[in-house]
Amino acid sequence: MPSPSTLRIGRRYRANRLQGRYDVLVIGSGIGGLSAAACLSKLGKKVAVFEQHYTAGGFTHAYERNGYEWDVGVHYIGDVGKDHTLAKRLFDHISDGQLKWAPMDPCYDRIHIGDRQYDLMAGPEAFVETLKRAFPNDHAAIDRYMALTAKAATAIQVLTTAKVLPGTAGKLLAKGLSLTGAGKLNRPTAEVLGELTDNRELIAVLTGQWGDNGLPPEQSSFLIHAIIARHYLYGGFYPVGGASAMATTIIPVIQQSGGDVFTYADVREIVIENGRATGLRLADDNVVSAPVIISDAGVFNTFQNLLPDTCPQRQGYLDRLTRVQRSMASACLYVGLNADAASLGLPKTNFWIYPDSDYQRQLEQALAAPDDHDIPLTYISFPSAKDPSFSERYPDRATIEIVAAAPYEWFQAWDGTPWGKRGEDYEAVKEAFSQRLLEKLFEKMPHLREHLDYYELSTPLSTAYFCRYPSGEIYGLNHDPNRFEQQWLRPKTTIPGLYLTGQDVLTCGVAGAMIAGLVTAISVGGVRALPLAKTMFAG
Repeated sequence: MPSPSTLRIGRRYRANRLQGRYDVLVIGSGIGGLSAAACLSKLGKKVAVFEQHYTAGGFTHAYERNGYEWDVGVHYIGDVGKDHTLAKRLFDHISDGQLKWAPMDPCYDRIHIGDRQYDLMAGPEAFVETLKRAFPNDHAAIDRYMALTAKAATAIQVLTTAKVLPGTAGKLLAKGLSLTGAGKLNRPTAEVLGELTDNRELIAVLTGQWGDNGLPPEQSSFLIHAIIARHYLYGGFYPVGGASAMATTIIPVIQQSGGDVFTYADVREIVIENGRATGLRLADDNVVSAPVIISDAGVFNTFQNLLPDTCPQRQGYLDRLTRVQRSMASACLYVGLNADAASLGLPKTNFWIYPDSDYQRQLEQALAAPDDHDIPLTYISFPSAKDPSFSERYPDRATIEIVAAAPYEWFQAWDGTPWGKRGEDYEAVKEAFSQRLLEKLFEKMPHLREHLDYYELSTPLSTAYFCRYPSGEIYGLNHDPNRFEQQWLRPKTTIPGLYLTGQDVLTCGVAGAMIAGLVTAISVGGVRALPLAKTMFAG
């Protein structure tokens, strides 16, 4: 059984550590919950965040084992290289400017399709120029693509505003958008791109980051594709100090108004009294009360598992849940090397590796018969190369993370078995898959084979155990066109006192979930939050 991580952030929950009455209670310490809590703390609200895991941060947490440290979900962030962007302003706001960023290489993503390689370069001019050199007969299609992604990104901004506006106003704005040209981009990504070009290789390169939203281009909405593509248009960045630096720098802001972030704090139920959310019942049966409850636990967990059957609105939300689907699951191989990133020549570039350009077919074949087909998507990240402080904390060490699409069904036979003690047959399956992933790495960088010191594989069962996503989903809800039609996916619920935040409210990813936290704080704060809204959205 693996030894527990020694990296712990947050304050361990004890009932006697609660400090009087709170203004807001938050379920979950993912970046959405932390962002909402920090923004509300800035408005003078006393906020308590309850995290069931042993460390705070959700998918932004990191863990340490055997002398190495890995992030579990923060592989790179865009839109933080310039102070005027919403992402950078919000990160600075919720961390009091303490969270720092290191740029990746100018080539932030490298797309490998079979034996062919394409580089995505930072900066609009370099991005377009590199694509046009690779596809000299598709210059017009590339220009039209850039214009369409800008238009779709604007549509997402309008949808975000609609989430904040109350009642009818928000619904009318969202409805009006759906009737415009921008709204009509909420169609499958492959369909929209197929209207620009019939060059399947170009479409494959443009959608080579599809793992960032969890759906291949035949299934994803062009809106999510566009917002992610634009997010990295000026390159990728990594938090100095690693992923855990996010929670480390945000928690003090939450504490400024008397709040705190509690770990080992398992919320069992949202307390409903007279039709209103009034508190949380924890695993120790202690009830903590507050006039505002925010759930960062995801809509399935919130409405299926945390609302009591007696809540009048619960059935309506259960009906709405039938209109959305859980996102993809994945496996991640955490690799430790016995030399530093510089001496090994590790890049600050992510690798996306595909057998060929037909992503949908490759995925379907592998899902149906995983042992008979190549891995449809392999993503390789080099976090120790991206973080300039890593070698100070872990001298003569380097880390790599290899992520692959891996449906929950592949591991479902071991559902219900305890973490770390799932049996020899489970370990054998993990080892076989680990070796396949390692070979993907060694194909690109064969010199690393002799430096391999440690590796361990997390499966969708690990995600279910640590993050409470029962199917191992990593992006909350599927980002298909139908998802963007669901107007009930907004911070304010129909249950008085209950709000939502996180990636199910807006979009997946750290930035999407963090901005959802801002939107939730604005919804909770009302008039008092108007200066915050003006600063963030008009800055």
